[in-house]
Amino acid sequence: MPNTIIYNIDVNSAFLSWQAKEMLETGETMVDLRDIPSAVGGSEEHRHGIILAKSASAKAFGVHTGEPLVQARRKCPNLTVVPPRFDIYVENSKAFIELLKEHSPVIEQFSIDEAFCDMTGMELLHGDPVAYAHTLKDEIRERLGFTVNIGISTNKLLSKMASDFTKPDRVHTLFPDEISEKLWPLPVEDLFYVGHSTAKKLRGLGIHTIGELAGTDPELIRSHFKKHGEVIWNYANGNDADMPLRDKTAANKGYGNSVTTHYDVTDRQTALRILLSLCETVGARLRADKSYISVVSVSLVDYEFHHSSKQTTLPSTTNVTEKIYDTAVMLFDALWTHAPLRLLGVNTSHAGTEKYEQYNLFELDKYEKLSKLNEAIDSIRDRYGEDSVKRACFIDSDTAHMSEGLNKAKRKK
Repeated sequence: MPNTIIYNIDVNSAFLSWQAKEMLETGETMVDLRDIPSAVGGSEEHRHGIILAKSASAKAFGVHTGEPLVQARRKCPNLTVVPPRFDIYVENSKAFIELLKEHSPVIEQFSIDEAFCDMTGMELLHGDPVAYAHTLKDEIRERLGFTVNIGISTNKLLSKMASDFTKPDRVHTLFPDEISEKLWPLPVEDLFYVGHSTAKKLRGLGIHTIGELAGTDPELIRSHFKKHGEVIWNYANGNDADMPLRDKTAANKGYGNSVTTHYDVTDRQTALRILLSLCETVGARLRADKSYISVVSVSLVDYEFHHSSKQTTLPSTTNVTEKIYDTAVMLFDALWTHAPLRLLGVNTSHAGTEKYEQYNLFELDKYEKLSKLNEAIDSIRDRYGEDSVKRACFIDSDTAHMSEGLNKAKRKK
């Protein structure tokens, strides 16, 4: 058995599984969504009609994550669709990670429904790592009520690839001596970090499988894909030197938010109210992490799906909502062509915990006061819920005062 053992533990159809469990436990339904053609999806009426998760039987009809609900229903007319419940997902994710902490000293949460566990040396406590993975998988099912796949290998990349093999409720290994048998015959688009466009270019080079990519001269791959080519060539050969396992989530390098409107935005006043809503959430997230940013960008998508964006670097770092909003307004006015808008986004980057000021006699006092006001409002919202304080412009408005807020479970307490 190799000296290093890494588990990748991935919840099967997480959003659907967690919601199905909740609906059964509360008596909301007697039918398990996991046993019928079903999906979690947004509102078609409000242009959020995208499949977020689907059941195995829905997948058998060709339904896949990320496709429009309208298209999914053409494939599966009897598809049962339920709206997302983010509060349920957060609760189950926390329970999932807490259980894993009972079994491994080093846990890296990779996403809301996936984590890596360093099991190196744990065979002295747990016995054979492969046999123990089956025990852990079954414990998660019995205690938490949902199933997982566990991939086992000597590094994060190979364990993640292994967990993506046959689902659900399975344990798979992908050790280095198994790469040629289990990994290389797979289509190149199955490799982690290879997207649709990259796979298309690779096939244009005559590279159709992961094994063919692994056997290609790395200089050829690098010449076509630059640094990204070097990464995927190493991944195809099972090397993941750039993916060290960390026992805590890496600091956020950027904070952003966007919203797809359920109507065409044609006037500046409405657009600015939406931008303010987005900035409210971004600012609150920054302050919750005690972070400051120095770059702000605005992105727009019009009714013909033309994308545009513009960014600027601030002279000082900030986490003040009003400063982010003032900058976003400036960028919006420089960017918007008055075409009807369907999506607006505000993103920030170059985040860090260090604060520095480029003194401006006209603005320093203003933003210092606003910073204290922001902190006071954050405190009230944290105690009484996100909807406890809102700006007057959002009263009787169809724009949420905090678009896609920090935690939908905390909207009202």
